[in-house]
Amino acid sequence: MNFQPLGERILVKRVEEEKKTASGIIIPDNAKEKPSKGETVAVSSKVENIAVGDTVVFGKYSGTEIGIDGVTYLVLDQKDVLGVLK
Repeated sequence: MNFQPLGERILVKRVEEEKKTASGIIIPDNAKEKPSKGETVAVSSKVENIAVGDTVVFGKYSGTEIGIDGVTYLVLDQKDVLGVLK
């Protein structure tokens, strides 16, 4: 993959949530919401405090989905990132 985000944007691959709850209840695919965290794959040179490989948390309706080489990614503005998980 060769994608360089422009402006203050980052490219994120969503991290899938657990398929069952802590009590063992299996959540069907049609009841799951889109994950609101992901791993950064590419970062613009204008973005500070976020690096490739960081796990970031973002709003449920943030960003623009794009497909690259058959994989779905999310392009986010830096302002849409709520925080970095350490």
